[in-house]
Amino acid sequence: MGDLPPLREVIARHGLDARKSLGQHFLLDLNLTGRIARAAGDLSVGSVIEIGPGPGGLTRALLEAGARQVIAIERDDRAIVIQHEIAAAYPGRLEIIAADALAVDVASLGEAPRKIVANLPYNISTVLLLAWLRQARSFDRMILMFQKEVVDRLAAAPRSPDYGRLSVITQWLCEVKPLFNVDRRAFTPPPSVTSTIVELVPRAQPLAPARFETLERVTAAAFGQRRKMLRSSLKQLGKAEELLAVTGIEGTARAEEIPVEGFCALARALDATQ
Repeated sequence: MGDLPPLREVIARHGLDARKSLGQHFLLDLNLTGRIARAAGDLSVGSVIEIGPGPGGLTRALLEAGARQVIAIERDDRAIVIQHEIAAAYPGRLEIIAADALAVDVASLGEAPRKIVANLPYNISTVLLLAWLRQARSFDRMILMFQKEVVDRLAAAPRSPDYGRLSVITQWLCEVKPLFNVDRRAFTPPPSVTSTIVELVPRAQPLAPARFETLERVTAAAFGQRRKMLRSSLKQLGKAEELLAVTGIEGTARAEEIPVEGFCALARALDATQ
């Protein structure tokens, strides 16, 4: 890739040992980083946002795939130095933001259409996703790597054991498509779990009307006691029987049986009682 040295040489030269506190697992397989970059589609317009690029394997792949602009958000000073070396090899196409991704308004970066393409730090991956979902329509798509169990939850259908709060909120706002698994041995150091690449494409309109905050409250109550019937688990919201009557949802049903649209109806009913 360009005139850049091999990734292992870069890691050794900069002493970039992966730090557990930063959730770091470096993906060095160029075939895989290229496959992830290609999954994002046409990168020649708009901006690509990468979170936690580390030694820059995916950064390089995105630039090689023709990305007009890559914006890399990194908090590790050692990796930031590496990113500047990559930027010098691809003049004018890589912007580096030295910051904690949790504190960055990603939706305001670069130019539309915006895509997020990232091997996310496992320890903050779902927190980041929920923040981005609040502004889902700011993005063209997201190509993200999570632990496989997280992607199983994102894509889970009602009446399955993986279906939960994250399933409802993500599917409410996005079309979810798991793409492929990544073996743990592809990373340095290897994590203890298999990872999965997933594509999230924001919907032009949510599946059904609801307020994000209210839907979070309803799903938290329902799935917080998922073994209980809704007439019991929704009591903490107040007027559980009224909410169920208005929406036509059986009080004897359990959270895992209710589709996304049903939770949206409960959220609207709850807002109507306030």
